[in-house]
Amino acid sequence: MVHTFKFPYENKMYYFLWDVESGSLLQVDKVAFLCAKKKFNKELTDGEVKEISSIDSSIIEEIFAEYDELEKEGALNSLPLVKTFKKNAEEIKALCLHVCHDCNLNCSYCFAGGGTYNTEKDYMSPEVGKKAVDLLLAKSGKRKNLEIDFFGGEPLLNMETVKTVVDYGNQKAAEIGKTISFTMTTNCLLLNDENIEYLNKTMDNVVLSIDGRESVHNATRKSKNGKASYEIILRNAQKFRAVRGNKKYYVRATFTAGNLDFSNDILALNDAGFDQISVEPVVLPDDNPLALKKDMLNKIFAEYERFTCEYINRRKNGKFFNFFHFLIDLEHGACQNKRLTGCGAGTEYLAVSPQGDIFPCHQFVGKNEFLIGNVFTGIHNQNIREQFSHLCVLNKPHCQECFAKYNCSGGCTANSFNFTGTLDGQYEIGCELAKKRLECALTVAAIEKQL
Repeated sequence: MVHTFKFPYENKMYYFLWDVESGSLLQVDKVAFLCAKKKFNKELTDGEVKEISSIDSSIIEEIFAEYDELEKEGALNSLPLVKTFKKNAEEIKALCLHVCHDCNLNCSYCFAGGGTYNTEKDYMSPEVGKKAVDLLLAKSGKRKNLEIDFFGGEPLLNMETVKTVVDYGNQKAAEIGKTISFTMTTNCLLLNDENIEYLNKTMDNVVLSIDGRESVHNATRKSKNGKASYEIILRNAQKFRAVRGNKKYYVRATFTAGNLDFSNDILALNDAGFDQISVEPVVLPDDNPLALKKDMLNKIFAEYERFTCEYINRRKNGKFFNFFHFLIDLEHGACQNKRLTGCGAGTEYLAVSPQGDIFPCHQFVGKNEFLIGNVFTGIHNQNIREQFSHLCVLNKPHCQECFAKYNCSGGCTANSFNFTGTLDGQYEIGCELAKKRLECALTVAAIEKQL
């Protein structure tokens, strides 16, 4: 499958061919672009039909011959290397520990009902945390490198359990020749000097939640008493960044219908001193006033294009930063498992509630129809994991002709379920945004190679 697209940058139009199966990216001129659309059965606009009809037939034949050679070499229109795939539903690589179903913020777009997952406030005990570690190690098979993510709610509200899990996990993993990498996602309100020192020392990665510009952040991320939270969160996040050095971290923001000019929020975060940034589209039901809707897509696409140009310019002019969705490796790419199944929810990646209940991922916590087991009693509903093991871009009808399928890996399973009622359904807005971000990422990769 060949995807053709064009992208405007600095008063010039760039033309690209993207081979989905091989991952080859070719930059071509306009004539070759039009010929590619014709050869690979892409729909031409009326203007393009007129243009290509004016091109000398010998030139078209010459370009077609070059494309034929590229096809023989496997660089264009290459065949799938994998036709069937099933995820291993026995081993576990990573756990997301909900150490706290409570939060000191009241974000208006929170999928977790204010951090409580629509239940009573709850905190994971150190004993549950230890049992989760035992489960991970027992079910990890031959894997040597394992992961635990501390999540909530706000995990800094339960540092006793966090510290117990880190100490216990490191000890038990070392005893059997394995390692556990720890990550925390925090809203930064409690990121004081003591917590900064601890997280910097023990966490392989730290995710700092802040929504860009002050006005945007304070509109959606207020404290429990309704007060603005931006000033203290920004200050704490900057203090953490100052001591983090080259260790992994990133700032994560959310954009909603209220800030479709979200590129300004990304740039504001960069201006505030952050060089590892992710800004994610909100996922909400259509009746929510902050929800992204299909009639907003063209505006969102234009904003991604505007940001892409500024991103390239900043990175080449001394204000370098990484944007999560634009990090693409054209030389090697993701591993096969990642390309086909994404995060591994329900199989190699599971979530644990404060009471020790096991679910496919953090977004399924509290949905009892997806209860897999408990850290004290083990996994007693393997059938759920088997269902997730079959979720793969090769098995999803809407992925078959999609040029972004190996980059989005079929999309978020929780979003599919929440919007369609099925695990393999299509969250259409998510698909459209993933495709646009891939085009932007490929453009960045191509242009930066020329700089």
